[in-house]
Amino acid sequence: MPNETVEQFAARARSWLAEQVQVSGGSTAAGQDPAGVDLAEQKRFQAALYDAGFVGITWPVEVGGQGLPEQYQQAWNDVVKDFDTPTGAFIIGIGMCGPTVADLGSDELKQRYLKPLLRGEEIWCQLFSEPGAGSDVASLQTRAVLDGGEWVVNGQKVWTSVAASANFGALLARTDPTKPKHGGITMFVVDMHDPGVTVRPLVDMSGGARFNEVFFDDVRISADAVIGEVDAGWAAAVTMLGHERVFIGGRVGPRSSPLDFDSLARVAREKDRADDPAVRDALAEVYLRQQSLRLLNALMREQADSGHPPGARGSISKLVGAQAAAFAADVAAEIAGPSAIAWEGDDTEATELARYVNSAPASAIAGGTSQIQRNIIGERVLGLPKETQVDRNIPFNQLKIGTQGSV
Repeated sequence: MPNETVEQFAARARSWLAEQVQVSGGSTAAGQDPAGVDLAEQKRFQAALYDAGFVGITWPVEVGGQGLPEQYQQAWNDVVKDFDTPTGAFIIGIGMCGPTVADLGSDELKQRYLKPLLRGEEIWCQLFSEPGAGSDVASLQTRAVLDGGEWVVNGQKVWTSVAASANFGALLARTDPTKPKHGGITMFVVDMHDPGVTVRPLVDMSGGARFNEVFFDDVRISADAVIGEVDAGWAAAVTMLGHERVFIGGRVGPRSSPLDFDSLARVAREKDRADDPAVRDALAEVYLRQQSLRLLNALMREQADSGHPPGARGSISKLVGAQAAAFAADVAAEIAGPSAIAWEGDDTEATELARYVNSAPASAIAGGTSQIQRNIIGERVLGLPKETQVDRNIPFNQLKIGTQGSV
């Protein structure tokens, strides 16, 4: 709303959410389980969010955003944590792909894709990892060959979230194998409904299928669907990974999520452990870690809005977030005992706690392992000497990768 103060914005947000959704119970808060809410309902809610002015809060007006300062985004974050918001299908697009298109995309790409993304009309996924290129994304082997005015793509991606629902994806493919592995990569916008795209779900130990493998067979992509520049895809990937790591690191969770401080303190009271000095010390440490992470990410968002994208500093958020999640999971297991990792019957609360505890280790892997984050922080933030990479300046087509082994 015009001339709305931060306080007025927060009050309007709380009133609007109270009319639209339930107070958070942890199950769909922050959209952490996109499969748990009907996709049509997610789209309806996302459109309503956008029309009310609560999406793209700090994004420029010219690309469909609200153009507000970071304080408004932080106010929204503080309010929305108290509510179940079914928005899981859009977190990859709005948290990672969209900001990268906004940073590097042509004016045509921005005008075509960003507003529909924000309004929930289109869903995006990120297509980076491959069976032989996980932490070392630059080893990817998916190929894109120029054929007239189109690129023809063949290859495979894996561990792709929301791919089964996505309309578009941000795809990394190798466009010049004669260059070193970091040099001949390009980022494209790919239509996930192209007949050459096949999506297969990957069922994890929980019985769910939050990830997918994606196959590309002679998929044709227009030459103007490049994000950034041809053969400069590694720089685009670094940009997106910076956004991703801030996003993943910042997912402390809603206030009522099973691993949030308030929820763990409640479990401690229910288990008659609230007066145990060791438990109280552990809970205090959970609070300090989670609050520090929230403040760190608020700072990085504010710096990004001032023209200083997180870049390598996003790895700090990612690493701290993974450590905070692992610590909170350990504390949950200490307080709740066996019910923190397994449950019987239809105990929804125990199921939620166990799901969060069992998934906590994934935060140290998704978006780049903690070991990779430490390397990035050491080299690109602290300026320490790089580790020796014997393959960095060798043309990709001269490397022995895949079934032949790796250098």
